[in-house]
Amino acid sequence: MRDPVYYSGSAKFFDTHAHIYDRKFDANNVTTEDILQRCRASGVTSVLIPADSEETSRIAVDMANKYDGFSEVTLYASVGVHPHEAKTYTKDTEEYLRSALETRRTQKIMALGEIGLDYYYDLSERSVQRDVFEKQLALAYEYDIPIILHEREATGDCLDILRRFYKEGRLRSLPGVCHCCSCSLEASQELVKMGFYIGFDGPVTFKNNKKTPEVALNTPWDRIVIETDSPYLTPEPNRGLINEPCHVAFVCARIAEIKGVTIDEAAQITYDNGKKLYGVE
Repeated sequence: MRDPVYYSGSAKFFDTHAHIYDRKFDANNVTTEDILQRCRASGVTSVLIPADSEETSRIAVDMANKYDGFSEVTLYASVGVHPHEAKTYTKDTEEYLRSALETRRTQKIMALGEIGLDYYYDLSERSVQRDVFEKQLALAYEYDIPIILHEREATGDCLDILRRFYKEGRLRSLPGVCHCCSCSLEASQELVKMGFYIGFDGPVTFKNNKKTPEVALNTPWDRIVIETDSPYLTPEPNRGLINEPCHVAFVCARIAEIKGVTIDEAAQITYDNGKKLYGVE
């Protein structure tokens, strides 16, 4: 297998979505220390570790606190239940989320997510997904914390729910981020009008992807953040290899190309946006 290419410039980056606890790293003999050392070498100074279940919520919070500052990388976490895992959501799960959110400022918990709808795999019944999505949206508003929105092949129902919460005044002014945005230009623009950020990942670099670059071109600069979704969705030129936060520079470079700015400019803007989204210094 070919060796990965790493960014060697001077810009600094915020990877706002990286599952660095994923078992795929263990299977490839990649340690957390390896990941963070390569972050440092590639200019990635901040990483948010998102959750997808109660189990990974606990793991993400533990990692964000245990490894924060390792190799001079600042780590943050989220807690929440992904639509795939909606069938596991119970009263006990909600109590855990409440207890975690009560301590969010001391435990580096900056978001609720991933939450949303996924009709591509349908790993939980759609009615259950919608119910759990609404319950977690209500929690996010109650605790005044941004969400990480996961939406796949469910744009209509997802927007219907968000529109209702928006009209009822139950979304924050900065409600969160549409993670790994794959929806249409029209849907992304509606999300931006509601106050959402749009997260771009490896697919924006794929040569056969025409939709996502169009969304990036038309998304205001103050609503763009960059992500890797590690260990998945590896960007070009490393597509086919395991993804890591150190590859977020290539997502940033593609956004810079689309927007007609330098990578340094794009890095600074998206870095600042990530900090604003999650309310961190």
